Amino acid sequence: MHANLWRRLSDTSGMFLILAILWGTSFVAIEVGLHHFPPILFAALRYDVAGLIVLGYALYSTDRWRPRTRQEWLQTAVTAVFVFAAYHALLYIGEQHISGAVAAVVISLSPILTAGFGSVLKVDDPLQPLGAIGFLCGIAGVVVVVQPEPGTALSSSLIGVLLVFIAGTSFALGSVLTRPLHTGLPVQTMEGWSMLLGAGLLHVVSLGRGESFAAIEWTGTAVVSLAYLTLVSGVVAFLLYFELLDRLGPTEINLVGYLEPVVATAVTWLLFGDLVDSTTLFGFAVIFAGFALIKRHALSGFLRDRVPVGRRF
Repeated sequence: MHANLWRRLSDTSGMFLILAILWGTSFVAIEVGLHHFPPILFAALRYDVAGLIVLGYALYSTDRWRPRTRQEWLQTAVTAVFVFAAYHALLYIGEQHISGAVAAVVISLSPILTAGFGSVLKVDDPLQPLGAIGFLCGIAGVVVVVQPEPGTALSSSLIGVLLVFIAGTSFALGSVLTRPLHTGLPVQTMEGWSMLLGAGLLHVVSLGRGESFAAIEWTGTAVVSLAYLTLVSGVVAFLLYFELLDRLGPTEINLVGYLEPVVATAVTWLLFGDLVDSTTLFGFAVIFAGFALIKRHALSGFLRDRVPVGRRF
């Protein structure tokens, strides 16, 4: 009964919107929590708890509570390394230097990187000339966000953007690498083990950086931030993500990256009264234009299938 829970949720568009809201708000929750936690330890604790919850759910809802074959373990390990460990380590350190809203804009480059990796690794259509221009547009958009000044040393904000950019690269690569490794392993099982393995790697990095539990400030805000990231943006959102990844593929699901900055900016404004500047918004528009060039055929088909005939103009 429970094994087909996500399959019974037929409204893919609704799931997509919920995922965008949950992950968009997560950038702000990370920004808040970093005032109370060492960054890598913060990420590790998040997925210690989330991994145990998801694995418990896998025990309850499926007949496959652990990977069995080499292919299944490889799929789990790739997800653990690229999607959970590397992505979150770099994102959390990067958000020590830039706001959650700006981080969300930089992460919106991930769909372009996904298309690029898919082309290079031959799991997606090869980039045509317009696609190559689109890829360059995406990179140019990040440069606009960074606003580098020739001859100046690396600023704190530039370091933050570069770290978050590498984080998005890791996430995109992990999304593509798991595609040819698709197995019959239930998503709950794969996700639970990937979270726990990723959390273990994060703890190793945390220890290597000299982070300590004694440095955590256990305030009410800290607890709420960790709980939200663990249960909502972690458990619920990643179950949605991997289900949508299976339904839509890595490029289309990463379109969620273009709604996340909108959500993050709105929440940042509501909580702190801050808005991203016009240059950052322009950079975001350039990034989206790049993706539209790369996936123009897929996007036109995607919209054609979802817009009722009577509403087409």
